[in-house]
Amino acid sequence: MKCEKCGADIPENEKMELHGRTVCEDCYIDAVSPAKACDPWAVHTAKSCVGKGGAGPELNEVQQNILSILKETGGCSPEALADMLQIKLSQLERELAALRHMEKIKGKPVEGGKLIILW
Repeated sequence: MKCEKCGADIPENEKMELHGRTVCEDCYIDAVSPAKACDPWAVHTAKSCVGKGGAGPELNEVQQNILSILKETGGCSPEALADMLQIKLSQLERELAALRHMEKIKGKPVEGGKLIILW
């Protein structure tokens, strides 16, 4: 069985129904809980963890790779970044949202789109 949104193979016991379509778990989660880069409460929470003597949120491997690529390149489009990391754009959006909440990255508007750059 194939996901009707992304085309990924889905085992029969893992299919999800969304608005009459059969989708994979990733597409289902993206639809019902989209990533939000601009979330003031998430930014406040991330900053308050660091401000109270905590080490702050730990970065996962993908987030560390994103920061490394951005440091090397000076900025990158989301599509190019997803290609370099070999991940789906929807997964990248979630990682970028988390990094934005920690004020590690930000978006920079450019003609024809946006770049992701270091904070």
